[in-house]
Amino acid sequence: MSETTASTPAAPEQDENKLIAERREKLRALREAQAQGGPVPFPNDYKPKNRAAELHAAHGATEKADFDANIAAGEKVLVSISGRMMLKRVMGKASFATLQDATGRIQIYVARDEVGEQDYAAFKHWDLGDIVSAEGWVFKTKTGELSVHATRIRLLTKSLRPLPDKFHGMQDQELKYRQRYVDLIMDETARGRFAARSQTLSAMRAFMTENAFMEVETPMMHPIPGGANAKPFVTHHNALDQQMFLRIAPELYLKRLIVGGFERVFEINRSFRNEGISVRHNPEFTMMEFYAAYWNYLDLMDFTEALLRDTAQKAVGTLELEYQGRRVDLAKPFKRMTIREAIHAHTDIGAHVDDTTELIRRLKKLGLSEEKEKLSTRSLPSLQVMYFEEAVEDQLWDPTFIMEHPTEISPLARANDARPEVTERFELYITGREMANGFSELNDAEDQAARLHAQVASKDSGDDEAMYYDADFVRALEYGMPPTGGCGVGIDRLMMLLTDSPSIRDVILFPALRREA
Repeated sequence: MSETTASTPAAPEQDENKLIAERREKLRALREAQAQGGPVPFPNDYKPKNRAAELHAAHGATEKADFDANIAAGEKVLVSISGRMMLKRVMGKASFATLQDATGRIQIYVARDEVGEQDYAAFKHWDLGDIVSAEGWVFKTKTGELSVHATRIRLLTKSLRPLPDKFHGMQDQELKYRQRYVDLIMDETARGRFAARSQTLSAMRAFMTENAFMEVETPMMHPIPGGANAKPFVTHHNALDQQMFLRIAPELYLKRLIVGGFERVFEINRSFRNEGISVRHNPEFTMMEFYAAYWNYLDLMDFTEALLRDTAQKAVGTLELEYQGRRVDLAKPFKRMTIREAIHAHTDIGAHVDDTTELIRRLKKLGLSEEKEKLSTRSLPSLQVMYFEEAVEDQLWDPTFIMEHPTEISPLARANDARPEVTERFELYITGREMANGFSELNDAEDQAARLHAQVASKDSGDDEAMYYDADFVRALEYGMPPTGGCGVGIDRLMMLLTDSPSIRDVILFPALRREA
């Protein structure tokens, strides 16, 4: 039997409340012992000198015979570690336990003759989940497992709730989201997923600064929501006695900075949209938006492609990804197609792509209704976008830039000089999901004012996601903004791709959930 075999787990039907009560009784005994001069139940004076991964890296390849020879010669590698006790096997005068720290796991060997009768007796009553420290020397067991021969042990934190069964972990997916702290304790994959997220953000920041972008911070509470077509969260500022909105996008503030003379800026930001929740949507999410003077949408596509390649390589070590059983190759050049070209490539609509009657018929066949969507009042470009979203979007598995969005639905994007009905805009799709949105920015203040007024008219007609008129933003443009390109990259969806996660909730530490009853 391995030294890392856990003690027999509690039977599933055993009342968890009883287990908690037993642990609370142990804590009560510790408090009573403290009153009699015993140790503090929750000490804060311990600082481990070593980590599990560090010990495995330094000594994992050392042969057991070499360890034994060095120990016999009095050349012991002394270490000091701490972590959560995940496994425990008590055997008479000696026991084994496994501690888990932020870097991994390490086994400890605890012998009564080494740590003393009193501490060994206490150790036998410690529970899985307790946070424990151990000091001693490194050795290898008969089975070759790197371990720490403890000469001193301490209980640092008493765990009052039992961990899930180690063989099954947390089976309830919603419980994983709701109690992420337990999910992280039990699931090494979950910890790795969020470590990759941290590495991704670091890689993106490094890439931006290497390309002369300056990181900035803009407000999260806006007097006027803007920068995207979305329904905002509303709050109230008591001191100012005015309605405020949680940020739906930082775009209009970042472009103010371009007006002010910062030619390349970016922000990794939290944004909020009062919309539905799905495997792709969380009302609170993370984006990176960046803006560069003297760039257009073609420059942005080149840069975004390079950004994602660099980020993936640094964060997960490869450009050949697998997502939900299918290959995604970021090394190949990303495809570029207009909306009309994508519809032609992925449907059988043929020449009817410009036929409003046929588009409406097909949209109704896909489940959209005249009553809700007002299909008969929509323009041809608007219907093409709707058909693209319903019939094509999910098919764009390989990285694909979709271009030339209609001007009427892109109120902040610059219209194409040759075809003013479409804008110099793109959306990047990977695995059938939008990953990024960018465009040549509209810097004509009068044109921008007219488009925002049109948005207000749409809002007055009942469109909750239409934009407000932002007079200060228009005023900023009136001072003059150089030709500029701007792009937003969805960090959460990117993390779904990089970590092969099926739901956005898997890559957000604390996703939005309905309040517990």
